[in-house]
Amino acid sequence: DQNKPNCKGELSSAAVRGLELFNAGEYWLAHEALEEAWLAESDPVRNLYKGILQAGVTYLHIQRGNYRGALKVYRRAMRWLEQYPASCKSIDVAKLRADLGVAVDEVKRLGPKNIDRFPENKYQPVAYSDSTAS
Repeated sequence: DQNKPNCKGELSSAAVRGLELFNAGEYWLAHEALEEAWLAESDPVRNLYKGILQAGVTYLHIQRGNYRGALKVYRRAMRWLEQYPASCKSIDVAKLRADLGVAVDEVKRLGPKNIDRFPENKYQPVAYSDSTAS
């Protein structure tokens, strides 16, 4: 099936770089690297990169205190991420979806006036295995 993503195989170097940056909390730089991976990929799995990119932008909006932006981009991220199985290209997509949900629940609990009190420990890394690491 042409529309079914190939979840097997290794991540591209741009995708790995994007995940490393995401996990370091460098969400804007992660966005750039994941966009590069998305643009270079022809398989439908490319939209997984788009979903992770949007997850990072959700965190970026939270960091910047943009309540409405965080909720809007979260919905966009989930639309991409919901298309994938629990694990794809060694990425724990289920954990990412769950972590992002917990973060957004906290944002909603805090509300627009208290988003600046978002706890650092709610920013979660993307779990994946990098077979290119030595």
